[in-house]
Amino acid sequence: MIKKLSLIFSLFTISTACLAQNWGGGIDDEDWSFGFNFQYISAEYKILKKENWRAPFYEVRNSLGVSYDPNSGLPVTNSLNAISSPPSQGFGLGFVMNRRLAENFDIRSTPSLIFSDRVVSYEYLPLDPIDLGNGQTKNYQTLIDKKVQATMFEFPIGIKVKSNRMNNFRAYWLGGAKYSIDIASKKKFFDEGETPINKLLKNQRNYLSYETGIGFDLYFEYFKMSPEIKLAYSTNDLLQHDDTAFANPIDKLKLRQLTFSLIFQ
Repeated sequence: MIKKLSLIFSLFTISTACLAQNWGGGIDDEDWSFGFNFQYISAEYKILKKENWRAPFYEVRNSLGVSYDPNSGLPVTNSLNAISSPPSQGFGLGFVMNRRLAENFDIRSTPSLIFSDRVVSYEYLPLDPIDLGNGQTKNYQTLIDKKVQATMFEFPIGIKVKSNRMNNFRAYWLGGAKYSIDIASKKKFFDEGETPINKLLKNQRNYLSYETGIGFDLYFEYFKMSPEIKLAYSTNDLLQHDDTAFANPIDKLKLRQLTFSLIFQ
């Protein structure tokens, strides 16, 4: 028992001595510091629906458009029962630029390349198949997922408010804004000539968001690692308002993004 207690005490003494060292390579004393980060992302939409969002859509004869008029052609969709946006995952890589203002204040920017798709799910009331003649039948789905593929370049900038350093640990709060632009190929959003049910749900290519988060600076012998979690919310409507069965029921799309990062400096 005494040997076990001695061993525990020895390990505690060694760990305390290590923590007492002023590690981190003096990075907090530099006016400018740089690094890189890895990001795990969970994104979803906040969907604001129109008053008539449940209304079914119908084909327009000799056209690829849609109409609310049941006399215009065959149904494209039945009445909607729900529209939702399940969280979808992504990842990102970025560069860190940090400008020290004072002991407890920094300005930080983390330009990043983000790979994160988003999904909108449409749930419809059941609709019986329609016989088109010549042995052909038109069937209707009750659940349709529309994926919005995005490869984003993001440029966030914010204020980092830091606590006093305690040995090799420091907590911080971060608040600011970011500009995002989709750099994916336009071919991914090309749906000209597609039938109404195969039309894409499209987003604006650029938008602004505000973000806030918390993190911890952990100091090692030659570098600093910072686990961080941030929540971002877009300020403007992301939806491209095309005349389709999937864009028309929606008034606005706002993006909510939760990001967990590991930052190395």
